[in-house]
Amino acid sequence: MAASSQVKDARQAPLPTESMDTNHALPGILATETLRGVRCIRLSVLTDETTSPERQREAADLAAASLGILFGEGDDLREAVDLDVSASKTSPFDRPQLGMWLSLPDTFDALVFWRFDRAIRSMADMHELAKWARAHRKILVFAEGVGGGRLVFDFRNPMDPMAELQMVMLAFAAQVEAQNIKERVTGAQAAMRTMALRWRGGGQAPYGYMPAPMPAKHGGSGWTLVPDPEAVKVIKRIIAMLLEGKSPKVIAQTLNTEGVLSPNEHWAALKARLKHGDDADQAVTTGRRRKKTTPAQWRSQTIIRMLRRETLLGWKMHKGKPVRDNQGNPIMITETPILERKEFDQVGALLAPKNSDQDTEQPSERKSERRAPERKDSASLLLRVIHCSGCGGRMYYKRNRDSYVCASSSQGTTCSAPVSIRAPWVDEYVSTEFLRLVGPVPFTRTREIPGYDPQPELNATLAEYEAHIKTKGDHKDSKALMAVWDKQAAGLRARIRELESREKTEPRREIIPTGRTYADDWHDADAIGKRAMLVEAGARLTVCRGSRAGWRRLDTRRVNFTIKGDLDPVVEEATANADGVQREDQPEHAPTPGTRARLTQAA
Repeated sequence: MAASSQVKDARQAPLPTESMDTNHALPGILATETLRGVRCIRLSVLTDETTSPERQREAADLAAASLGILFGEGDDLREAVDLDVSASKTSPFDRPQLGMWLSLPDTFDALVFWRFDRAIRSMADMHELAKWARAHRKILVFAEGVGGGRLVFDFRNPMDPMAELQMVMLAFAAQVEAQNIKERVTGAQAAMRTMALRWRGGGQAPYGYMPAPMPAKHGGSGWTLVPDPEAVKVIKRIIAMLLEGKSPKVIAQTLNTEGVLSPNEHWAALKARLKHGDDADQAVTTGRRRKKTTPAQWRSQTIIRMLRRETLLGWKMHKGKPVRDNQGNPIMITETPILERKEFDQVGALLAPKNSDQDTEQPSERKSERRAPERKDSASLLLRVIHCSGCGGRMYYKRNRDSYVCASSSQGTTCSAPVSIRAPWVDEYVSTEFLRLVGPVPFTRTREIPGYDPQPELNATLAEYEAHIKTKGDHKDSKALMAVWDKQAAGLRARIRELESREKTEPRREIIPTGRTYADDWHDADAIGKRAMLVEAGARLTVCRGSRAGWRRLDTRRVNFTIKGDLDPVVEEATANADGVQREDQPEHAPTPGTRARLTQAA
């Protein structure tokens, strides 16, 4: 049950009055009195089985039964379940469900915890909780206290300071224990960082990976990371869209529109699924700590940071730097990296800002065409294809006239000879010419085979080495620290030498036949798909003014259709072949069109 529903029901639930066994009732409680309790459950890590919610409920129920405390049942159940919430970082008043119950003190009489550390881990938090209990005259119960015995702090008598004093003393012990735990965890994590394939656990795995038990061939102890099929599919799709020329912002908008979970949301769902199986959706809704009502969205910077992290290479990272072995090689966190080095560098090149020199190498006209947004709201075939000869600008479709017109006047420019032409004429003309020129051409797919350049990793390793050199003076007063420093420096130097020895391989393109022709794809496509084929092929139709009698049918002298781009050589060959066939069909004495002389057969 959600916390808000529990609080609402608690307000409406009457105080139970049934009689009960009072042999173990609290001092000062009448024999017929029953206390309304809230069962408090907390976990720092959802995968912690030793302090599972079931175990905490069982201990709290036993303590409540002996003290005359009821938690209610069904819709009247009073329970605060805060999963994946740290007591060291979050006070009781800031926890999602417990905080809501504390804000409504009139709906219950006692709080029941399993142990002291389920409630607090600092003296400051315990002081606030004790002050709250004294102000509202509540009872705090810990089912298992020091030495396993039960602890009951009764704050109903504001004149008795002993309960608060005892809690402060125990809070000091809890705070010391929390500090000891933190130091032990920090030391263990530092040791695990140097273990190949070992994942520390207890935190969010890098996007694209999921935790899995360590394989037996690697010792079978602890956890490692394996590729997460769902996340890897998203990563591969993002890279494919980058290769198509889409920006990270457009990619983020696409993913959000389709409802693809962002990295944080995906991790929350994955964690709940690993823990709860079929009940994962409910666990995410009721047990996840979240202050925002809307889920996190994809952002362009999220995509850029994700694709630039070396975790995609399977490297262990700590504070933004690779964790290295004695030879300076990055320590792996998985047996199966998502990307190879050459793929990672290719993605990095796609994300790198383009310099001005590269931009000026492209013709300005093609550059503007490439950057223009696609008009998905228009089904006109020749959008971005048809141009006015008077000004060179694009012509746009006018629905009320069923024509393409020069848009110079609407765009505030001047055209020396603005033109318009009926859409059905030029649509049919371009379709016929496109199929005549490239229809029989086999349709192929181009796959980019990335090369490998060791220079990016070499540059990063050199920068890491330079930063390491600057810290030498901080360790000169200790032989042990200098030995560690020398070991790290030697490893980095070895890695630099190894990278310098690697050869660079250039990327290449692979042409893959599809078994289809351009005509096959053209006939299967709708108007928008056909327009995309024209634009991709570099098709261009230029229209000039016609004669007064040109309103009955298309005067082909008004139009000039060309294809410039990868298909240009194919078009030239098709045109030459067509001309040759036409000449072979003509009689030997027939004149060649456009000539005044007769040709004689060569000897």
